[in-house]
Amino acid sequence: MSIYDFKVKTMDGKMQALSDFKGNIILIVNTASKCGFTPQFKELQELYQKFKEEGFVVLGFPSNQFMSQDPGTNEEIKSFCEMNYGVTFPMFAKIDVNGKEADPLYQYLTKEAPGTLGVKAIKWNFTKFLIDRNGNVVDRYAPSTSPSEIKADIEKLIR
Repeated sequence: MSIYDFKVKTMDGKMQALSDFKGNIILIVNTASKCGFTPQFKELQELYQKFKEEGFVVLGFPSNQFMSQDPGTNEEIKSFCEMNYGVTFPMFAKIDVNGKEADPLYQYLTKEAPGTLGVKAIKWNFTKFLIDRNGNVVDRYAPSTSPSEIKADIEKLIR
């Protein structure tokens, strides 16, 4: 099994197969618009711009599970990201990343790459998962890990 086996809902409510991103290096991030880590959108966009021609993509999944820090509609979230951070990478419909209602993609990601001390649950907004070109989870990064700190790991996968 790989992430290519999953389908996710786009901001406009359509289903998209993650197999559409087959062959790319992917950074999956659960995002929020009103979080202390929200400025990471800028660095995520910079990484996307720098490496997209080499087969790299960022996939953003808004979640309102942490102190209600993304209460807007999908349209409001998309507009916020575009206007404030120039986000052009794919953003998907708001989801749960923890609990009984967690999106199947996140159930898979947390199983494949548990966090510190083997805790599977997503700790906070802007937890990041790096996926190789074959759809395998390579690493998980804490919310406090700046996207620029992941750059070297992305470059290794590009080579």
